[in-house]
Amino acid sequence: MPSENIYTPRQQYVLLILCLVGLSVLILVGLGSYITAFLGAGVLYVVLRPWFTALVHRRGWRRQLVTAGLLLFAFVVIILPFTALVFMLVNRIRLYAQDTSQIMVVLHTIEQKTGYQFTTEANVRGLVQQVVSWLSTRIPSLASGLLHFTVIIGLMLFTLYFMYMEEEAFLRGLRRYLPFRSNTLRELGDSLRNTVNANVLGQALIALVQALLTALTLQIFGVSDALFWGTLSFFTAFIPVLGTPLVWGPAAILKLTQGHTGEGVGILLVGTLVIINIDNLLRIVLARRMGDIHPLITLAGVVLGVEIFGILGLVMGPLLLSYFIVLITVFERENRIRRRTQREPNVSIEEALTPPPLPPV
Repeated sequence: MPSENIYTPRQQYVLLILCLVGLSVLILVGLGSYITAFLGAGVLYVVLRPWFTALVHRRGWRRQLVTAGLLLFAFVVIILPFTALVFMLVNRIRLYAQDTSQIMVVLHTIEQKTGYQFTTEANVRGLVQQVVSWLSTRIPSLASGLLHFTVIIGLMLFTLYFMYMEEEAFLRGLRRYLPFRSNTLRELGDSLRNTVNANVLGQALIALVQALLTALTLQIFGVSDALFWGTLSFFTAFIPVLGTPLVWGPAAILKLTQGHTGEGVGILLVGTLVIINIDNLLRIVLARRMGDIHPLITLAGVVLGVEIFGILGLVMGPLLLSYFIVLITVFERENRIRRRTQREPNVSIEEALTPPPLPPV
């Protein structure tokens, strides 16, 4: 005689959900630092998908050949240069952390000009060590060994390969298992595309132009190690409001304190009249072709994303906030549908989605 199950159907349903949530948490905890590989694959999928669609679905090229070409392009043009910039930045910061004499020379010069002593070498060394420690938890290449970093890159490309090779099954799975209506999925897709375009393609292009201009300006006006400071400005350019002035501003102040008034004023003029305005001009032009994200969402998202995802949070942070805003809008719309269908049982969902007419003025 078969034994009777002790759970009611509702209890079984609740326990099933709890099991799914528990297993999901275990999977996420188990993946740990490797989660950045899957997030990076998703970002690259959105960036390169227009080319994949044009070549495979419109021109009929072989899927394997196009996928291999896109993976090679992503590795050579996107991953390698960005990795080189990160390694250059980290190695130079490590150098400054080990030898603070160059920083102390600059600070002593400022102290002599202002007549106020505000730091000691021990304090500077401690501050630099804190910066290196903070970066070590945010940049994968510094936080882990070469093998771990190689595994992340390999897993990212491997995931991207299957996302393209099995694109139809991948998209069907999203539509089937995500708990949203089709119009909500479209809104989330549009939000993902706008955020990636604005914060990867658009912002990366702006940051690259500003970094080149910053490095060239500092080189012209005699600032030592201009290439390193230009590289640093590439990363600071992702920070709204502050941006590249975090680099060329102190350089100008340093020149002024050293008595090189013309060079200091020149850096300030080029920075305020050219570098900042290039940012504004390119942002206006690119906003028409790419996603236009509010600066407050980008600023808050960068702070949030870097804390959670590391360097990849420059993209994932604004995406999280964009999704949060989209889901709030969806929640408000679903509540409006539910209230209207309760008042008018015969109304269709399409009619319930239509906003009520405005009252006459």
